[in-house]
Amino acid sequence: MNLRDEIERVLRSWDAHERQRGATPIIDYDFCPTDDEAEPAGSRLEVYERLGGLLDSTDPVGNRYIISRLNADLAYLRALMGERDPLPTYIAQTQGCAAAGWSPDYVTAVGALARDELSAFDIPWDASTSERWEKLEGPLTVDDAATAIRRATNQYEPAVREVVGTTAPFDLAIETVNVDAYWAYWLDGAGSNARLRLNLRHARFTEVVARQFAFHEVLGHALQGASMYARASQDDVPWVRLLSVHAPQQVLFEGLAQALPLFVVPDDRELAARVRVAHYLQLVRAELHLAINAGASASACAAHARDRVPFWDDAQIADALSDRGVNPQLRSYLWAYPAGIDWFVRLADDEPVLGRDILHAAYRDPLTPAELAALWPTGPRVGGTGGDQR
Repeated sequence: MNLRDEIERVLRSWDAHERQRGATPIIDYDFCPTDDEAEPAGSRLEVYERLGGLLDSTDPVGNRYIISRLNADLAYLRALMGERDPLPTYIAQTQGCAAAGWSPDYVTAVGALARDELSAFDIPWDASTSERWEKLEGPLTVDDAATAIRRATNQYEPAVREVVGTTAPFDLAIETVNVDAYWAYWLDGAGSNARLRLNLRHARFTEVVARQFAFHEVLGHALQGASMYARASQDDVPWVRLLSVHAPQQVLFEGLAQALPLFVVPDDRELAARVRVAHYLQLVRAELHLAINAGASASACAAHARDRVPFWDDAQIADALSDRGVNPQLRSYLWAYPAGIDWFVRLADDEPVLGRDILHAAYRDPLTPAELAALWPTGPRVGGTGGDQR
């Protein structure tokens, strides 16, 4: 058994252990599905020691895929067992990028662009923004949204496949759940089969949001996952074929999925507005992520959030702080959203031709932030360049 396969065997036992104890699963997407049931590991400490032994036996030269994945797993295990590394260290070890953030002036400039996009539709930037926007686009029930997502998938799928260069087939199941979690939509899967869950507790749909999520969840995550599965089925790929959200491919997945409409339908003003506002909101969440982990008070963070985003309510702000400050998984994973969307939006704006080449590569391999940077050496630093944080 080679090193990659041994790592996958340990990860399956870790995943089985977490599921057995009713905790958050480890495997988010499986590119080498099997009918064999994994034997649960005895403890997180056992998994930590097994993965640590594999890292110690790994040649540091020529094994960048393996080393980055093992470092992410070990850092996450330490966090699950109570260690709390400084955020920049933790993000570098798990997401594989900087946690420097963006200057207040840059965030403000991105926000100005978002407000301009909304003003073109006569939507104000105040406490009524979300309500006015939803009314303009046309609210949908969850059942109608599922139909609209499939309809939009069929409409845009040929164009997306042409842009990203994939012919891989995939199957999509759409389910509804009602769980107390930060997410409104979640996609996971195995092989070419993907499952999209709509969380009734948070999901709100309009015609445009349904189109946006056809890009994000289906033509982004599901099609990308099926494409990587097709490659892993044909080639002896060097990367671990079990994906986890605490590992360094998430910047690619979440960034590309959020920005995908800018590459495929750049003239669609409704979708562009959704992407531009999402870009700004993710940068504000990044400010909160940095602040709460640097020791800022919850009340100071809340005041900053209200100043930046007048249409966020107290529950949204409180959840954003606790997710990023307390939860070991989300303290890592949620950084992938601002880091990823900022990099890919700027790629679409500044280098759309190069962007197509990068998207082709991104539907073949789970690229890390370091690999993205190598494909665009003159691009922005993934995770921000820092600056005075308010």
